[in-house]
Amino acid sequence: MTSIDINKIEKLLTVFKDEIKEEFRNQLGAPAENFQHKLDLVVEGHQMLHEKIDSVKKDLGNRIGCVENKLGSVLAELSEVKAKGEHTAAKIDAVAADLTAHRRDTEAHKTVYQVKEP
Repeated sequence: MTSIDINKIEKLLTVFKDEIKEEFRNQLGAPAENFQHKLDLVVEGHQMLHEKIDSVKKDLGNRIGCVENKLGSVLAELSEVKAKGEHTAAKIDAVAADLTAHRRDTEAHKTVYQVKEP
């Protein structure tokens, strides 16, 4: 072989090597781009879920606050009802005591007060 043949072969090998490198990059690049696209979709989905969770969290916090306010109102009303019930019970006890005293008085004076059954 002559030096010209060796130079041609070296040039052909260099060109062939560059073509192989380019093809290898293309072969690796397509799956990498596809993977990156899928990864971007996953990231976008996670961002949407994060926003949705934040929205639900805020709405749930508002609803819980409303329930707490209503529960506070119910407890206040229950307290009022309990106080009225205690007051009513005291009145009933007083009426019962008056009735008991009246009965004792009527039984002590049978000649003046007589209770007759119809």
